[in-house]
Amino acid sequence: MPTIKDVAKQANVSVATVSRVLSKADTVSEKNTQSVLEAVEKLNYKPNALGRYLRTAHTKTILVVVPDITNPFFSNVMKGIQTLANEREYDVLVMDAEHAHFDTMKCFDMLEQKQVDGLIMLTSRFDQQTLIDLSAEHSIVLACEYLEGTTIPTVSIDNVSAARKMTEYLIDLAYTNIAHITGPMETVLGIDRLRGFKQALQARSIPVKTSYIQEGDFSVDSGYNVMFKLLAMEDRPDAVFAANDEMAMGAINAAKAFDLKVPEDIAIVGFDDIRMASMFTPQLTTVSQPTFDIGQKSMSLLLDLLNKKPLTQSQFVLENTLMVRDSCGHHLKTKDDTESPV
Repeated sequence: MPTIKDVAKQANVSVATVSRVLSKADTVSEKNTQSVLEAVEKLNYKPNALGRYLRTAHTKTILVVVPDITNPFFSNVMKGIQTLANEREYDVLVMDAEHAHFDTMKCFDMLEQKQVDGLIMLTSRFDQQTLIDLSAEHSIVLACEYLEGTTIPTVSIDNVSAARKMTEYLIDLAYTNIAHITGPMETVLGIDRLRGFKQALQARSIPVKTSYIQEGDFSVDSGYNVMFKLLAMEDRPDAVFAANDEMAMGAINAAKAFDLKVPEDIAIVGFDDIRMASMFTPQLTTVSQPTFDIGQKSMSLLLDLLNKKPLTQSQFVLENTLMVRDSCGHHLKTKDDTESPV
């Protein structure tokens, strides 16, 4: 394996010059820089990460904590993070908070022990005070989920207004018995999407039926099981708004098990616009989040923190889009069978 001395010899420069080129210092002549880069490529030299850390006290590695790595929603968020990280020559480690052996404090310890330079949390389901305390000393960004009343840099959409918009759309299609399958009620996403659902009903003077509000856990199985409960009711709903696409897909499968057609017999809509939403049968009406942009913006904020750049703002709320597809029955109401963003 070639060493930095081999690179220096190949380029006919000193080891110090090679080190300055690799650390992107601007004190090296263009000629010597080119010689070093050519030698690095020819020898396939890989800088030693430990040596770099000892010189700079930076690992050039960040940690991302995902609430459930099997949830396809997070794949495009991760792509946004990874794309910018690659451009800035950062490595990305991923921890799955749903893993059986996940230790809540391990990711925080990695920051304290300087095993990673910064942390992006795609979940706020941790001890909030610990997270707030750590953010005062370390570079931490929250994405997708959020904590109210903190200064931790955050990137998300407005989940309340997005859920309200979806519910209002169902009301505009003349549905009057609308049920909601919530996310876990200990999560900000479950709470906020339920809040938006209730706001839309109350604004149109439609009673909020507690029996029509059932808690899921964001999984396909929970959507399926909760839908069975809703369909067993004597006064069954004519539309169901699930707080994410996976639960909506589970709900559609449950409706089919009851020999019901979606949307002819019951409308079902979701939230997130994962890739399968437009491929499912029927195609799923849902709220589209700018997942790639959320990931890229969160990485950009983390880089600003790592580089000690002052932030002009700490809370970033990105736009969402209502994607109207077949599962809501809009084409039965309007005779328009095309997908359309709202």
